[in-house]
Amino acid sequence: MAMLLKDIQFLDDSTRPAIPDLPGLTEAQKAPGEHLRMIHDHLRDNMVTLGRLIARAAEGKASAQEVEAETADLVMVSNYRRFGTLCGQYCQFVHGHHSIEDRALFPSIAAQGPAFKAIADRLTAEHVVVHELLERLIDALIRLADAPGSGHFEDAVSVFRALEKVLLSHLGYEEEAIGDALGYFDIM
Repeated sequence: MAMLLKDIQFLDDSTRPAIPDLPGLTEAQKAPGEHLRMIHDHLRDNMVTLGRLIARAAEGKASAQEVEAETADLVMVSNYRRFGTLCGQYCQFVHGHHSIEDRALFPSIAAQGPAFKAIADRLTAEHVVVHELLERLIDALIRLADAPGSGHFEDAVSVFRALEKVLLSHLGYEEEAIGDALGYFDIM
């Protein structure tokens, strides 16, 4: 494991709270969960594109010009150029999305009973890990841009892979755990 990951307190997915059944769920009540999934799909798409580029770069099959061309439309990269930091609006989007969840959705979910409070608490804890990984990925990519080399490339790849694993797992669990509950409890 890269030095950049050694002190992160990763959470074990097997310790996630169980998801309560919601009897009689209607199609209309499922709509807010589908909306949440669509928002998350934006994050997934960016991760897939970056993962492919990292794999091609690692194999020596992507030139700097190809990487630049293929990432030009990614929110993360376009906003890097616009705002001057790799985080840019992409990180603001993730932060804003998680802030809305942490401050509005999760307290509303938690108010639905102990099982949903446990889920909300866990999702909040997972946000902390995701944000730490985002910050470390940004730092690793900045170091790589400042001093290209195999060590910095390996660090960036290690952090990216950790973020990919944690974020994709988190998004899936969140959708399953609260997606239907949003409509069921009329939270959206």
